[in-house]
Amino acid sequence: MTLSGTTHPNTPAWHQLPNAPEPGKLLGQRDALQDGAVLLHEAFAASDEARQHPFRILLLRSGQDIKAYANRCAHFGVPLAAKQELMQFVPHVSLSCNVHYARYRWSDGICDRGDCEGDSLIAIPLDVDAQGAIRIAAVA
Repeated sequence: MTLSGTTHPNTPAWHQLPNAPEPGKLLGQRDALQDGAVLLHEAFAASDEARQHPFRILLLRSGQDIKAYANRCAHFGVPLAAKQELMQFVPHVSLSCNVHYARYRWSDGICDRGDCEGDSLIAIPLDVDAQGAIRIAAVA
């Protein structure tokens, strides 16, 4: 099953961002992510052997649906949250940047309040297999 968010036409592709991991990268198991939760996850590109440059991903679960966005505010490119305990969200509804307070819809990552209104988070396409393994999908 392939799951993905929607990305605004002016938003760069996730795989063009610095330190982007390769398609097929395992991000975890669906059952390890609680329904209505947002998990800040770090993935590493195969070339980053020293693990010095993590690619920060937001994993969102709503029922069986898993979405992934780059942890990057559309306003200035800063992380929405630097640590898990700082993540601001309303389960199944929205995520907020704790620097600029821009609010993004859970369903598609579109900013619906703040200086970046109409822009979006950078969606990362996912494959979730029958056993619940979450992987980055192939680049289309």
